[in-house]
Amino acid sequence: MMDNKVFASFVFYSTLLILKMYIIAIITGQVRLRKKAFANPEDAMRHGGVQYHREDPDVERCRRAHRNDMENIFPFLFLGAVYSMTGPTLSVARIHFQVFFLARVFHTIAYLCSLKAPTRSLAYIIAQVPCFSMLVQVLLAVASYW
Repeated sequence: MMDNKVFASFVFYSTLLILKMYIIAIITGQVRLRKKAFANPEDAMRHGGVQYHREDPDVERCRRAHRNDMENIFPFLFLGAVYSMTGPTLSVARIHFQVFFLARVFHTIAYLCSLKAPTRSLAYIIAQVPCFSMLVQVLLAVASYW
């Protein structure tokens, strides 16, 4: 499958997106430690006491950014994989993958840094454009089979 340059490009950008999600998870854990805001009582006890079993706005912001990634990156993984099998040109496919990747990175930065609205919303919309394009192209490619 790696002989398919479009699929290889998709794998590259998908792997970077997964790495980005891991980084957000690590950031969330570090913010929890710094703010002493633990989701589980056993973690709170290990790090100072039951009073640290609590929520924190900064931790919650990190968690929302991570959840938003899951809500958007997981569908991209499916769409991009199937789209790669429809025979798109490498340059067009790469633009789809790059735009999605860059917009999601910018979305995360906007989320974690609390950038002024509508920065995060614009990044979200920009990331949805290549997904919608791939969705339409996949549907057109398989429409004759149903």
